[in-house]
Amino acid sequence: MKAKKNRRSNAPSFAELFTPKLLTVLREGYGVAQLRADAIAGLTVAIVALPLSMAIAIASGATPAQGLYTAIVGGFLVSLLGGSRFQIGGPAGAFIVLVAATVQQHGMEGLILATFLSGLMLAAVGFLRLGTFIKFIPFPVTVGFTAGIAVIIFASQIKELFGMTLAHEPGELLEKIATLWAARGTVSIAAMAISAGTIATIVGLRRWKPRWPGMLIAVGLAAAATALLALPVQTIGTKFGGIPASLPTPQLPELSLDRMVAVLPAAISFTLLGAIESLLSAVVADGMTGRRHRSNSELVAQGAANIGSSLFGGFCVTGTIARTATNVRSGAHGPVAGMLHAVFLLLFILVAAPLAAYIPLAALAGVLAVVAWNMMEKPAIAILVRSGWGETTVLAATFGLTIFRDLTEAIVVGFALGSVLFIQRMSRATAVTTHTPFVGRDEADMSQPRSAYDEEIAANPEVVIYRITGALFFGATASIGSVLDRIQDSHKALIIDFSAVPFLDSTGANMIEGLAHKAHGRGVALWLTGANRDIRRAFVMHGLKRPLVRYAPTVEDALARMLDASARVREAA
Repeated sequence: MKAKKNRRSNAPSFAELFTPKLLTVLREGYGVAQLRADAIAGLTVAIVALPLSMAIAIASGATPAQGLYTAIVGGFLVSLLGGSRFQIGGPAGAFIVLVAATVQQHGMEGLILATFLSGLMLAAVGFLRLGTFIKFIPFPVTVGFTAGIAVIIFASQIKELFGMTLAHEPGELLEKIATLWAARGTVSIAAMAISAGTIATIVGLRRWKPRWPGMLIAVGLAAAATALLALPVQTIGTKFGGIPASLPTPQLPELSLDRMVAVLPAAISFTLLGAIESLLSAVVADGMTGRRHRSNSELVAQGAANIGSSLFGGFCVTGTIARTATNVRSGAHGPVAGMLHAVFLLLFILVAAPLAAYIPLAALAGVLAVVAWNMMEKPAIAILVRSGWGETTVLAATFGLTIFRDLTEAIVVGFALGSVLFIQRMSRATAVTTHTPFVGRDEADMSQPRSAYDEEIAANPEVVIYRITGALFFGATASIGSVLDRIQDSHKALIIDFSAVPFLDSTGANMIEGLAHKAHGRGVALWLTGANRDIRRAFVMHGLKRPLVRYAPTVEDALARMLDASARVREAA
């Protein structure tokens, strides 16, 4: 009874779970130095977000102004209320397919209503504390649907990249390709030159001057060339009439029952993808900084951001991995950086809106072509293909369904295939390979050879040992990963023992890889012991080699090697 009471008292309260990271950062102490760091990071991210927000909006069937409204309102609310210290919210390339399909089917009013309903759903998912379950998506599924979205994004930009003239561009990929091929005679040399120059500038600056804002410079040069040379290409001004120099007046979308029922499938898709994309982005920020986000608080903030975006005529908001990573690399201290990024974008609208009219659509298409290429996680795809037929099947099925069917269907089928693959491997592992049961059973103390318990090992302040029992698969990585992330904070060495693990899948291996990079960045030595041949092979394919990690047959052997290394260091000193 007392133990149950202690567990309850140790559990975080509702207020603790949903307190925005902004308040946490301010309580730590916030001064001029921190504000300066956040201002520089916010300006850097705004420079990256400016062309991206307009390009994503145009590709989605919206206006460039709507993309900016989404980044300003949604980005500000994500940072103000979120559970991640470094998350940057805004329009994301992953949503282009869903948003374009919603606009085509329900019109712009339907898109705004679907965004509003998605915001309500995301907030509900967060308040019901279901955010943890989003982490159970298998690694091959996330890689597959991201790669599929990248292909669709690139296909959607072929028309603008080549300056083609089309009466109607189909949404289906195969029909789109056939239509584009039939219109090959309308290719514009000027548009091709602008898009090629934009891509070359971005790639070149990323290689030779990585700290420079390559996308903004490329778009600026393209706009200058278009205006000075009077190039015959479509621009934001000729197609959209430029962008307004202020935010619109907020208003509720039409909330009729018939309309809500009609757009409900789109709202559910926005909610599912938004939750996955946002939490993946937060995990990336955690891995880069060593901090920890609160999933459910983040989802509540994403819900508020989508509601706010819809009130100002914007569309889907989510955490964006590239902009979040830029925020971290730019030296952000906390959520104020994300809020300032939104403020800087607003200043652009107020001050420089007329200049946007000169931006050629071919340049924005070049920006999205680079984004699509970067979205393809090529090293991860290679690892999964080498991992065996199981991961390859899940990857290929998710990729194919994303391109030719539907994103939600792709995720559901991918998750189901991952579960079937897990059951098949569990059966093989427990019955044939290692005879290690999936769930450990009680045994007599003397049924197996036992060494004497050494209390000094467990009490060692510099070394922590963690033994995993059972399969390490996508359903277990979230809980195990959070434990490992916590226990390595105050130690110099971490030993993870896999002697009681019959197998692990690619999601488990990817989690250990992320942990290894984080430990290496903190100067924590990571030892992996007791891994069987298949598990070690999976680790090596994921890049888990020296100096990132060290291997040993047993925990005792790893401890002995560490003692020998320490002794040699002392002798050398």
